[in-house]
Amino acid sequence: MPTALTLPDDWPAHPDLSLALNRMGSFDWDLATGLMHMDRTALEVFDLRPDEYDNHPESLAHRVPPAEAVRLDALVSQALKSGAASYGAYFRIRRRDGRLRWTHAQGRILRHDGDGRPHRIIGIVRDATEELSHSAERLGVDEERRRQTSVVEGTTAALAHARTVQDVIDALSDHHGMERLGSMGLIMGLVESGRIHLVAEGPPGSFVPGTRYTRIDEEFPMSEVVRTLQPRFIDSREEFEGRYPQLWSKISWMDFTAAAYLPLIAQARPIGALGLLYQDKGGFSQEERNLLVALGSSIAQSLQRAMLLEQEHDLAEGLQQAMLPRRIPAVPGAEIAVRYRAARMGRDIGGDWYDVIPLPGGRVGAVIGDVQGHDTHAAAVMGQLRIVLRAYAAEGHSPATVMARASVFLDELDTDRFATCTYVEADLSTGVLQIVRAGHIDPLLRGRHGDCRRLPVDGGMPLGLSAEFGRLEYPVTTVELDPGETLLLCTDGLVEQPGADLDDGVRFLTSLVRGGPADLQKLADRLCEVGDERGGDDDMALLLMRRRVTDAPQGGGRLQQHVAQNDPEALSSARHMIRAAVRAWGAKERSDEIELVADELITNTLLHTDGPAIVTIRVLTGPERGLRVEVEDRSSALPRRREAGESGVSGRGLILVDRLADVWGVESRGSGKCVWCEFSVP
Repeated sequence: MPTALTLPDDWPAHPDLSLALNRMGSFDWDLATGLMHMDRTALEVFDLRPDEYDNHPESLAHRVPPAEAVRLDALVSQALKSGAASYGAYFRIRRRDGRLRWTHAQGRILRHDGDGRPHRIIGIVRDATEELSHSAERLGVDEERRRQTSVVEGTTAALAHARTVQDVIDALSDHHGMERLGSMGLIMGLVESGRIHLVAEGPPGSFVPGTRYTRIDEEFPMSEVVRTLQPRFIDSREEFEGRYPQLWSKISWMDFTAAAYLPLIAQARPIGALGLLYQDKGGFSQEERNLLVALGSSIAQSLQRAMLLEQEHDLAEGLQQAMLPRRIPAVPGAEIAVRYRAARMGRDIGGDWYDVIPLPGGRVGAVIGDVQGHDTHAAAVMGQLRIVLRAYAAEGHSPATVMARASVFLDELDTDRFATCTYVEADLSTGVLQIVRAGHIDPLLRGRHGDCRRLPVDGGMPLGLSAEFGRLEYPVTTVELDPGETLLLCTDGLVEQPGADLDDGVRFLTSLVRGGPADLQKLADRLCEVGDERGGDDDMALLLMRRRVTDAPQGGGRLQQHVAQNDPEALSSARHMIRAAVRAWGAKERSDEIELVADELITNTLLHTDGPAIVTIRVLTGPERGLRVEVEDRSSALPRRREAGESGVSGRGLILVDRLADVWGVESRGSGKCVWCEFSVP
């Protein structure tokens, strides 16, 4: 006979025992009074002792994180309102040691038979850690990998556009940068001459006095990671205090629980260090440490690139500035403002330049130019061309001759570069400007009351090209600059935008000048600021010259005009120059005589020689003040008086000169001659 099996005395087990052994507790929630009874096992699930719970659900608040509580309350409320018979929810609780644990609650809603209103919820609550451990772990790993990928991609994308050290700092420390890194504060220092220079600190107001510059051998976390080239992860406030007591005494007020300090290493040498402060963090997992080390490497590369770009930019700008005039001479009768701005970044220096040249007779030359290209060769050519053009002008050559000789020099320099240029010879006692343009953009003229207009100037070919193609004729445009008016010369970097029409840029600049400050220096600053804001990739040069009256020179002046054969515009400009000079130099009573004689001499040269005429008018100083008009040509044949023909049209020129001028004569000038006449002026 088989032996009969005996069953345990407590078989079958009581439901309470079954629930307890499976870490399930029960609760009974009376909705009318709000009281919720929880058995001992349910309290254990919430990591509570019986004396810590008073049957009020509010007693569970410190165990359920706020976000979880809001979600759970919304779920229960929806079940009560919708007439559901039950509900279930997974949520997390915070244990006594601070760690989070998954929990599951299942409730059965009891309703009154009459009106169906809920009055009681009876249910169970259980530890769901093991149930969800596998899936949660898998989801957590996937989520962490997605987060890490997002952090790396987001930070790398933000740093890709950083061209300066400040750009790198901004990309890391702005709201989005902090959000990506998950930190509440950032500290960055750069290695400079054996010290660490703090260039960024956060949050705002957290700067510690005395830490702007620290030695690498000091006991600070940033110094340590630079010395050892190893990251330092600090998992608690206590660890920070014990490891760095000197710094802790100054930052203990800050609300952070963990910190990570990373060396910024580029090309096997430390260039700085990065510190990140964290709230509500109890340490760093190995994955987090690996991620931060990788980010530190990426940040170091971006930082080094930005530092090199800044160094190249400073070097390029310094080279360019060294080739520009060290100072602008004081010019009686004028206010002058000059500016130069290098391209925004990198070593793309250009050949833009300006110059102001004192000339004989109280005149002044103003130059703006741009050598083709954006490299050191363009800058080198610019330096040579500027000096040569200055020398030709200082020798007293006419504006057209200065430009022609500069073009020949550039063509003979054995370079493939050409240059655009505008040269202005100004007599500030008269306000007469003689302007020559070689492929450059037109000047602007701003009136006394702020109005501004483009100043059309006849132009020739760019310097270098005109000599190469044998077209060295440069027409001279003569205009008057009234007291208070301002001449603006600039290079195309101030007006040109990629993909935009140059004329649109000139119109924009004109409107900007029209609405700009009256003060000349402030106006120059404003124009450069707008140029920087528009973000052009070209360098730019600017020269402003305003005529004054109070200290305008009253001494001897001198103006010169080149008049080519078959160039009626040049002849008209010469007449305009003489008329303006006579009026400005106080010879208005004899203006008709002087203009008539000068016109006769010019016309005579153009009719009876094969070359151009060079017209000069200047003031004679001495006991008896006067004006002298000279007309120079390349012919050695001397003028002679002739009897007027039967028609009476020709043959009267020298008779007219002899009658109207006080004295006249002829001088040999090398292969040519100069016919001159003088007029006394009261």
